[in-house]
Amino acid sequence: MRVTKYMPIRSTMGNESVIADDTDNLHWGDGLAIAVYFILVLAVGLWASIRAKKESASGYFLAGKEMTWMPIGASIYASNVGAPMFIGLAGGAASSGIGITIFEWQAVYMLVLLGWIFVPVYISSGCYTMPEYLKKRFGGTRLRVYLSLLGLLLYILTKISIEMYAGALFIQRILDWNLYLSVVLILAVTALYTVAGGLTAVIYTDTLQTVVLLIGSFVLVVIGLVEVGSYEQLKKKYMSSYSNETWNDYRLYGNHTCGLPREDSFHIWRGVNSDLPWPGTVFGLLPIAIWVWCTDQVMVQRTLSAKNLSHAKGGSLLAAYLKLLPFLLFILPGMMSRVLYPEEVACASPESCEKACKNPAGCTNVAYPWLVLRILPPGLRGLMLAALLAALMSSLTSIFNSASSMFTLDIWQTIRRQAKERELMLVGRTCVLALVGVSILWIPILQSAGGGTLWNYMQAVSSYIAPPWCVCFVLGVFWTRTTEQGAFWGLITGFVVGIIRMGIDFAYQAPLCGSGEPDTRPAVLTKVHFLHFSIILSAISSAVTVAVSLLTKPQPPEKLRRVTWWTRNEELPAEEFDDEENEKKDEIIITHELEMEENTNEESVSKVKRCLLYFYHWICGAPATTKAISKADRAEHIKMLTSIEENPFWAKILNINCMIVLLVCTFLLGYFG
Repeated sequence: MRVTKYMPIRSTMGNESVIADDTDNLHWGDGLAIAVYFILVLAVGLWASIRAKKESASGYFLAGKEMTWMPIGASIYASNVGAPMFIGLAGGAASSGIGITIFEWQAVYMLVLLGWIFVPVYISSGCYTMPEYLKKRFGGTRLRVYLSLLGLLLYILTKISIEMYAGALFIQRILDWNLYLSVVLILAVTALYTVAGGLTAVIYTDTLQTVVLLIGSFVLVVIGLVEVGSYEQLKKKYMSSYSNETWNDYRLYGNHTCGLPREDSFHIWRGVNSDLPWPGTVFGLLPIAIWVWCTDQVMVQRTLSAKNLSHAKGGSLLAAYLKLLPFLLFILPGMMSRVLYPEEVACASPESCEKACKNPAGCTNVAYPWLVLRILPPGLRGLMLAALLAALMSSLTSIFNSASSMFTLDIWQTIRRQAKERELMLVGRTCVLALVGVSILWIPILQSAGGGTLWNYMQAVSSYIAPPWCVCFVLGVFWTRTTEQGAFWGLITGFVVGIIRMGIDFAYQAPLCGSGEPDTRPAVLTKVHFLHFSIILSAISSAVTVAVSLLTKPQPPEKLRRVTWWTRNEELPAEEFDDEENEKKDEIIITHELEMEENTNEESVSKVKRCLLYFYHWICGAPATTKAISKADRAEHIKMLTSIEENPFWAKILNINCMIVLLVCTFLLGYFG
């Protein structure tokens, strides 16, 4: 490859002095923007908490099932666009070009799959959580409990830990705040309105934060393009953006790897032996994407809060349109940062990277923060800092609320089958606080586990864990012959195989580029890309599930009503509304049989005690009055909540928009492929 040297315009100051000066001289307008943002988010969260219907589990965990399409779509988007998106996605683009866009644009197809295929089944089954759906689909409790425990473990070790690592990296690099104080402050504000208002507060604050994210990101892109030039100029300059050390190594020693842009940097579809092989991005990424968008509690919970199926579809459709934007909002800025600051972002040896960003594995993870810090003017820089904080808080609120839903409804209720409404609400809030504590305890581990390719780490871990989960749900929804035994052993087998691969991956670290160390990793790591392994793991889980299902007794047809794609429209007999499980579930949804203590009337208690009792009921989300409901009314209410009927006019509008977004995404994949 012929290389021409291009020296982009950048600061001539040393790296450390640039960062220190920019951080110490944050304009008062930046601080004002951040302060106004925090006040506004807290105000919106508390307002939503006050007006939220959080006296019942459906009110707290599903926002009373009264959400409309716009806040649902905004919340789905904001829940996914966390700090790892700014750090990992932009860093991946700075490192290897636009190929990483496939992870975002494939989500468009998955969101359509969520709204048009999976959500109708979830709604018709009447489930709150994904483990609960498995309970309804297969019966028994071990699948539900196993998936809940696995989900909570994944939230703590991957989602929360990655969010905290990316957020800590951002805070250290840009704001120069005390790390622990900053994280505790963010978590405290986040947990406050999550605990107080449940999903209603989360969705409304997500809507606000989506607006902030879009405005701030668009401003950065425009200013970045002014600095770099047109897209064609970006392509030309990116291919010659590398450090002086890389240039000298290339001229003197013929180095063609470390620090040089990839020859296929501006292609999405890449060769089989590349960093993102096309078979892996087409087939290996599919189970990961289905897990994230169609079966993960964080995403599905937002659509289940919709007032009807049309609003659920509309929300997923809005999120699909928004997922077309990351190419412009995160991919291009990451590449711009490399063009403007190649000495730091494109460092090519452990020593130079350690000096530039205190991470010997590489500095591409800080490409976006450096761009924000160095090219935005005062005030606008504060707006973008607020957007980055918004991303971190939005993802954490979503994770906290969804994790508390799974713990309360799938684990605690299994242990405490007779738990009252007040107890369930208190347990849900306590779970959020416990997750906050675990997150803070993870900070030292995250500081010591910094890596140069955060995005690849995220996707690799998902490829080791997600495929069995995906197979279980896909076969459960589409193949009525799937049995509980088949689903369980398919999950267990896939989990064991995936954990073995992940353990080997963690045990044998790849040598740092430019270190000169030999690659001694086993062939299962060097020859089998993690996306290719995802294909293999999916095949193993599918084979075990199908084989065991065929060898075990199938479920009777009456147990499959409204829990698969083929049976979603079947009617439930009236007596099925009155079994023990449904009766308990109905009480959680619409009754508040809370026994007030005899000494709580206003005439027999002191003013202080009344205040304490009021505060206790508010924390628990418990009403001060009781409400009874007949079995007939309860059955009618459940029938309304599980209805998947649509207005023909709006169904047609949604279908037309569905085709538009799919065609646009397909065109973009072909054009940039």
